[in-house]
Amino acid sequence: MRKAFICPTKYVQGEDEILNLGYFVKTFGTSALLIAHPDDVSRVKEKLDATAGKFQITFVESGFRGECSRQEVARLQEVAKENGCSCTIGLGGGKAIDTAKCVAMGDALIICPTIAATDAPTSHSAVLYTPEGAFDDYAYFKQSPSVVLIDTTVIANAPTRFLVSGMGDALSTYFEARATSNSYSNVNAGLPCGFREDLCGEAKGTNTALALATLCYQTLLKDGRKARVSCDCNQVTPALENIIEANILLSGLGFESGGLAAAHAIHDGLTILEDTHKYFHGEKVAFGTIAQLVLENAPKEELHEVLEFCVAVGLPVCLADIGVDSITEEELMQVAEKACIPEESIHSMPFPVNPKSVAAAIIMADAVGRAYKAG
Repeated sequence: MRKAFICPTKYVQGEDEILNLGYFVKTFGTSALLIAHPDDVSRVKEKLDATAGKFQITFVESGFRGECSRQEVARLQEVAKENGCSCTIGLGGGKAIDTAKCVAMGDALIICPTIAATDAPTSHSAVLYTPEGAFDDYAYFKQSPSVVLIDTTVIANAPTRFLVSGMGDALSTYFEARATSNSYSNVNAGLPCGFREDLCGEAKGTNTALALATLCYQTLLKDGRKARVSCDCNQVTPALENIIEANILLSGLGFESGGLAAAHAIHDGLTILEDTHKYFHGEKVAFGTIAQLVLENAPKEELHEVLEFCVAVGLPVCLADIGVDSITEEELMQVAEKACIPEESIHSMPFPVNPKSVAAAIIMADAVGRAYKAG
């Protein structure tokens, strides 16, 4: 059986870690294309200036226009070429990070998230959009980022909702990796190992990835509540550091090399409901995780453990918590059908899944969540 595991070359997190960013740029050369929203640049401008001076490197600001589109990627690649940039930095949230991945094409890439809202920073993939913001396509690269650098002071001073959303994304990691392992399904780690080009065979997940996914879940239960309070107070504490690592590193490695299953597919289905659009990715994934547990008839104790965690940290447990106060049978089936399209990860569940069973799981998850909140 062919198995694969992929990860960034280097991962570093610490207080004021952006002060060391210049060191990592220096390993590639003397200049870096900085892809970041102006607001994110202003938040860390003093640190950027300090590290540029200390390590004698130059940041070429790109005037990032906010959307990860093919046109913006082409423009930024030209900016990098004109300025002789030796590496690319994606600083900020998901759009800046994905754009940097596309510009770098898998080479000399430094990812510097300013929020811990998803596990995307460590991955070798990105999402492309049209200039108007509509979904375009997924992009996959030959390897994971060269460096993932996390300034925990910046994360601690970001709105707490981002951190909590990241916990929602990370919550699914263990349960989806477990399902993928039990079904011997393929994992995304096989893509940059020859499967994407159809030159080598598919790959299954490793025990290492499942162990990291398990540790991710254990860390959430142990430190999630304390980390939320730390972020509310804008303080870096051991609990916050552990949750940042869980949200970004453990979850990132766990999903890419351990696999996705029903939780993310149900998230994707829920996106057809306009009322869910103002909620973050991880918030919808949290509800998708509860629905997955219902779908697989998980033990009552496990389901209640997840519900208790979600309520404690402020994650959704029912449809109303993600803006869906009512849903018609037609809408429900549209959600379920989208979750079950052939290319969706829901088919990594270790049993046959169809729209009818997914619709039933969503309704039951909603009822269970509402009942739990009501006491």
